[in-house]
Amino acid sequence: MTQKATTSEPLCSIRSSLAVVGERWSLLIVRDAFDGLSTFSEFKASLGVSSDILAARLSSLVEGGVLERRPYRKEGGGRGSKERHSYHLTEAGRQLRVVLGALIEWGDANRPNRFGPPSVLVDAESERPVRLTFVDPDGNPVDIDRVKAVQGPGYNAGRHSTAP
Repeated sequence: MTQKATTSEPLCSIRSSLAVVGERWSLLIVRDAFDGLSTFSEFKASLGVSSDILAARLSSLVEGGVLERRPYRKEGGGRGSKERHSYHLTEAGRQLRVVLGALIEWGDANRPNRFGPPSVLVDAESERPVRLTFVDPDGNPVDIDRVKAVQGPGYNAGRHSTAP
């Protein structure tokens, strides 16, 4: 007899995403990785976070597939120099650029500071400003008020799975 079992997988894409990048330091590490930082000491100096929290967040981001860890030795360190690790964005990590862009736009609109935007999103080649928007399959912009989330194919399928 086949039984229906509730899966332990999160059925919400936001929930599963937050499990990887939902802690405040995680997105700040990703931001810094986009800015070219890659070593533990660089992240620590930039963020001012404690070593234990930074180590935990880096491990979580590696485990979540956002960063990859690469071994290296300090230049001029000689034979006895200790192997260390640098951290680099994976393809999944690079896809977070749009998430960070959305947070920048939201922060500039809803949490502005008196000096103006601390950063501006631009096309790297033309230096022209860019903005995030929803587009339909033909590439036409869709007003934010017309966008809604609906149940996808994984919603009902994930709610009940058959156990062998």
